[in-house]
Amino acid sequence: MLSKMQGLTPIDPPRTVRIRFRKVGKLQYISHLDLQRTMQHCIKRSGIPAWYTKGFNPHYKLVFALPLPVGAESECELLDLRIDREISDAEILRRFNETVTDELRGLEAYTPTTKFADIAWAEYAVTLTGTAVTDGMAAEAERILTTSPLMMVKRSKSGEREVDLVPMIRSVRAEGGAGELTLRLVLSAAGADYLNPELVVTALRERLWAGVEHPDTLSWRILREQVYCADGQTTFR
Repeated sequence: MLSKMQGLTPIDPPRTVRIRFRKVGKLQYISHLDLQRTMQHCIKRSGIPAWYTKGFNPHYKLVFALPLPVGAESECELLDLRIDREISDAEILRRFNETVTDELRGLEAYTPTTKFADIAWAEYAVTLTGTAVTDGMAAEAERILTTSPLMMVKRSKSGEREVDLVPMIRSVRAEGGAGELTLRLVLSAAGADYLNPELVVTALRERLWAGVEHPDTLSWRILREQVYCADGQTTFR
């Protein structure tokens, strides 16, 4: 790693670099804490000249956006780190990808123009499959997710409360037939109004398949594809 640092010009103050990476496949089952630990090791092995804290317990300062629920996949995970030597974004991405698998591959590295606090919406593709999925469910799913009130118990660090999900759903598009139903959802990702896509799936399961004798015939995949600023259209950078 030291050899990779040689010849790199120190910069002061350090600059921030944002890495967009994927987290798919088997990695959907690791927790956010495990991801943080993994990234610490990857950055160290890569030779990326990341700035680290001083003092008794020095460590890399890594900041993540929107921790992903366990069991969900993503093509739009975001990590900010600070660089204390001159190096191109392309070289940062190359070094990062040398240390990770394709399931955790970096997609781009760039200088950010926004703060993570500016993220307001996230777009997901949710695919439900199984014999429990029948024709006509796409239209019914759209109706359920756009008809207020859609009351569900929402859990957070401050406890549980019953909320209407509809105001936290910006858009819904459903399509499919027997055997598979695909939902395109843009959900709130802002602070206390963050809407876990798993809760949307639960709401549909309770209503679309109420009374189904064998609900275990249903499986689903959640994939986060993009995040947006407050207008719901401007891609977060």
